[in-house]
Amino acid sequence: QVQLVESGGGLVQPGGSLRLSCAASGSLATIDSMGWYRQAPGKQRELVAQTRGDGSAHYAASLMGRFTISLDNAKKMVSLQMNSLGPEDTAVYFCRADAHDRSTYWGRGTQVTVSS
Repeated sequence: QVQLVESGGGLVQPGGSLRLSCAASGSLATIDSMGWYRQAPGKQRELVAQTRGDGSAHYAASLMGRFTISLDNAKKMVSLQMNSLGPEDTAVYFCRADAHDRSTYWGRGTQVTVSS
């Protein structure tokens, strides 16, 4: 089993930045990849970014290079640096871990609100 705890959400003005972090605990050796998803009110949960910590990362095309994901593979701690935030980025951001056996784990989410 893997437990995920997100931190770093909050209220930020348009154009600002936030850094989210997610710490994993439990069976860390089972984790193959980690990433971030988000869910805005009334919308489906969508991929933001995902990485295996080997230098490769996959981002949602809509982000246009504003976000950067990083993974401390030894600690299984994943971070998301978000720059040039706009109201469209307002959502609950969820950390996700995918295990080698294809199990999927989710954190409880952290709220990001972009508003003046």
